[in-house]
Amino acid sequence: MKTDMTWVGNWRNQFGSILRITDDANGRIEGNFETALEDSGFYGQAVPITGFHQGNCIALVAVGASATGDRAVSYTGLLRDGKMQTAWFVIADQALSAFREGEPAKLKPVNWWRAVTMNVDTFERISSGATRT
Repeated sequence: MKTDMTWVGNWRNQFGSILRITDDANGRIEGNFETALEDSGFYGQAVPITGFHQGNCIALVAVGASATGDRAVSYTGLLRDGKMQTAWFVIADQALSAFREGEPAKLKPVNWWRAVTMNVDTFERISSGATRT
């Protein structure tokens, strides 16, 4: 499906996190993501994102390091009624864990089943790039 819409612009989700798409040429997406959630491993970083789009479909990915280990996030979604509806997965390599209550926590690798977190977000455009002609 051909669209005249541009993905370029700033998008905010329901938690206040910002997705900045700076380029959408040739079916590719480039930009960065800043989470508003203080309990996220990506908090305080502008994490570079890359991805692809086709018509109303979009897919993005980012990787980064944090105080609680390395992690990757992917977003896959659709543009519906001017909103980017996405499903996301975060894969975390490690987590802080203490052997007993009162002992200091240490970073430990997590089992695969515990490494995955998933949910959905809705992004709304807060500023846009130019519409293609």
